[in-house]
Amino acid sequence: MHILLINPNSTASMTSLAHESALRVVQPTTRVSAVNPQGTPVSIEGAADEALSVPGMLAEIRKGERDGVDAYVIACFDDPGLHAAREIARGPVIGICQAGIQVAMTVSRRFSVVTTLPRSIPIIEELVSAYGAERHCRNVRAIDLPVLGLEEDPERSERLLVAEIAKAKKEDRAEAIVLGCAGMSALCERLTLATGILVIDGVTAAVKFAEALVGAGYATSKVGGYDFPTVKTPVALHKDMVRDSA
Repeated sequence: MHILLINPNSTASMTSLAHESALRVVQPTTRVSAVNPQGTPVSIEGAADEALSVPGMLAEIRKGERDGVDAYVIACFDDPGLHAAREIARGPVIGICQAGIQVAMTVSRRFSVVTTLPRSIPIIEELVSAYGAERHCRNVRAIDLPVLGLEEDPERSERLLVAEIAKAKKEDRAEAIVLGCAGMSALCERLTLATGILVIDGVTAAVKFAEALVGAGYATSKVGGYDFPTVKTPVALHKDMVRDSA
């Protein structure tokens, strides 16, 4: 089994971090490779960054299809281009936000999400709603730290996360916490120990979902909404063809 983990931004160190998290949880027979496109934003913080990241991510999935990849994980908590990716791929495509939320709803009755910047809160709230988790998600919180700040000052970022998780546990009465950024994945176990509440990492959740779906023989349905994109003839060429045939 071959799972391709794609970090849609262009920061290779973040890709390596997510890759290491994935490798810790998969079976020895599962191959996980990790890539990030070139020329995309160095971090994804908002809808504009999302839009700029999607073409490069889809190009990596097309390469994966040629190479026989069995499943894909999109390692960005905004799940950018998820539906487009599922149209292109034959195998399952898992977004880390959807995976983290599904795990949280399975193992707890109520949870909160802790992310990086406040501007990400509306995006994540919309995803929570789209994934049917509004009744379960008590809050989406932010530590007000840029994504790249997680690597630049790891001690400070961990302190901020511990403090915000403690608030979620007390104020939201959350029973679990979903980390709202792939760059937080390495902190998952330490945060659980430090706060006394279950902390869920979307990267590991998504990789295990992908592994399970492939193992069970489930692929992306190509009937209807996730059918392969239609190949379209350019308008000018189409007109020339019509004229020539006349």
